[in-house]
Amino acid sequence: MSGPQHSSELRDADLRPAPISLSDIGAALRFGFDQFRSIPLLSMGFALLFVAIGLALFTALEFGEIAPMSLSLAGGFMLVGPILLAGFFAVSDKLRHGRHAVFSDIWEGFRRMPRGGWVVSFVCGLLFLIWITDAGILYGFMVGSEPIGFLRLLNIEAMVVNYAAWSAIMGAVLAFILFTVSAFSIPLIYDGRAQLVSGVVASARAVFGRFGVVMCWALVLAGVIMLSVLVLPLLLATLPVMAYASREFYFRVFPLERS
Repeated sequence: MSGPQHSSELRDADLRPAPISLSDIGAALRFGFDQFRSIPLLSMGFALLFVAIGLALFTALEFGEIAPMSLSLAGGFMLVGPILLAGFFAVSDKLRHGRHAVFSDIWEGFRRMPRGGWVVSFVCGLLFLIWITDAGILYGFMVGSEPIGFLRLLNIEAMVVNYAAWSAIMGAVLAFILFTVSAFSIPLIYDGRAQLVSGVVASARAVFGRFGVVMCWALVLAGVIMLSVLVLPLLLATLPVMAYASREFYFRVFPLERS
């Protein structure tokens, strides 16, 4: 009895967030940039796939003259972002251990993701579909069939501003729920340190237990990625940098070695 109980106590302690401060955010960002700088071509090569998808979507929005929906897509990217992390995790871990990373490591990262991680990713995708559907309904009410391309979008018309504001409020609620559930559960599950339920509980515990610092991290992450989605070439660098930084921030919240 004492052996399993002791193991359970160790696992519970392992899933309790460590004290963190704003300096950990800066350190994580520097770490992410350093890793990106060490393998820029591989990092940008993987990010290029999502830049191409974004370009295709924005082209469709321009052709359909519904450019303001690009604001919703930029916000929605944060909902599906956790799905991409496994590939970057594998690359980051290779570099962390002083080994050379190659493109096949990206696939290996997705391959080794446990089932629980894919369940969380499925929830991310489902919330993205809900978000885009709600944003489309809101667009129909607030903008309607008025044709608006990207050039006209630069005029910053009142109806577009109102649409962006209300859609941001709607999206913020979904984004907060998803961030709470997935921010730390996916890396914990990926590393085999938690199962689905225990990972989600640990993630929520970290978000609410270290609320100020974690929310600052969430705002930095969301701001950088959403701006980069709207200015797509930036995503080639910012997506891998923030993915590698997320890995480091996770290790600061849930260190591998406990005293």
